[in-house]
Amino acid sequence: MNFDEAFEKLIGHEGGYANHPTDPGGETMYGITKRVALEHGYTGPMRLLRLEKAKEIAKSAYWDKVRASQMPMSMQFDLFDASYHSGPVQAIKFLQLAVGSTADGLLGPKTMDAVHNLDSYRVQARFNGRRLDFLNGLQTWPTFGRGWAQRIAENLINA
Repeated sequence: MNFDEAFEKLIGHEGGYANHPTDPGGETMYGITKRVALEHGYTGPMRLLRLEKAKEIAKSAYWDKVRASQMPMSMQFDLFDASYHSGPVQAIKFLQLAVGSTADGLLGPKTMDAVHNLDSYRVQARFNGRRLDFLNGLQTWPTFGRGWAQRIAENLINA
């Protein structure tokens, strides 16, 4: 899977503009928070963030940060989706826990070796289990949990 394919699939989860009062991410467009948009030079109203800009941000802030293109095919989208949804550091921690590495959020050679030397489908299952466990522990789970669980289920069904 390349980035363009992954982004198109991801936007199916994210949709357009949102500003839910209990979402700690605040105002978003295509899943890009206002804070992240500002960090990447966007200063306009979030409702007007163009899909092309969201895609540019997604590549540099989420896909590249987790080195998704260097992952086994079975992990590329799940890692990118988790990075987009929970941040790259947290996504890397899910991956590290899945492969038995120290969960420090830094994607180094030990984690990369483990990812490439273990059964990729077992890593994918463990990764998604760690992701669900983390999300279930968030205080916003009662509000958003059903949607998050459905998102991960769809990823697994379409793997």
